[in-house]
Amino acid sequence: MKKYLLLLIAFSCVGLVHARKSFDREIRSTLFVPKDSWTGGITFSYMELAADNYDFLVLEEMKGEGYTFKISPHAAYFIRNDLAVGLRADYKRSYVDLGNINIDLGDDLAFEISDYSYLSHGVNTSAFVRSYTSLGKSKVFAFFAEGSLTYGYSQGKIISGTGKDMSGTYQKVNHFQLGITPGLTAFVTNNVAVEVSVDIMGLDFKWINQKTNQVETGSYRKSSADFNINIFSINLGICTYF
Repeated sequence: MKKYLLLLIAFSCVGLVHARKSFDREIRSTLFVPKDSWTGGITFSYMELAADNYDFLVLEEMKGEGYTFKISPHAAYFIRNDLAVGLRADYKRSYVDLGNINIDLGDDLAFEISDYSYLSHGVNTSAFVRSYTSLGKSKVFAFFAEGSLTYGYSQGKIISGTGKDMSGTYQKVNHFQLGITPGLTAFVTNNVAVEVSVDIMGLDFKWINQKTNQVETGSYRKSSADFNINIFSINLGICTYF
């Protein structure tokens, strides 16, 4: 049995070697951005929501509003043809004001959340490497893949209740991330391009320290590893190449 297994593995290896020698995908890359070029630009994203007496599944009588805004300038230098290294800094601000929401899980299991608001803002700094691949022989369109190392710091506050029942929590967040971002670049002039990208989470670490009513303290730590595409983090940007 072992003899036949070894022969099968040997024939498989020979087949793989032969396939590598004889099969050509005919992928030809055209120079997109030459070595010693610079690029700089701004990427931004914005999401806004508002609900007034809105029902969805187990959520009933939702009333509230919120938004998330992020702006991210960056600059990079091409150390090789179609390969750049650079730095990015982004500012993100999020706000949620939840006036009321009823959650009905059935079987007399229901509860209400009201008078809740959350505000956070922070800055992330990233070092990244980006590789471009032209779309066929085009010098206008290209795909890119970006790997980044990010550290972020943010502050936030949570307020719940009203009057004498009001409670406030202040928190500080430290964030570390290894991420992958694919995207598409299109030149609209000889030196200006627009780009769209989607964040793909890699390794993510987060530490949160809280203080409630300036008395009680708490902490929270989270780590995760996944490669799911986050369709809610689509980024649009404008870049200049020179």
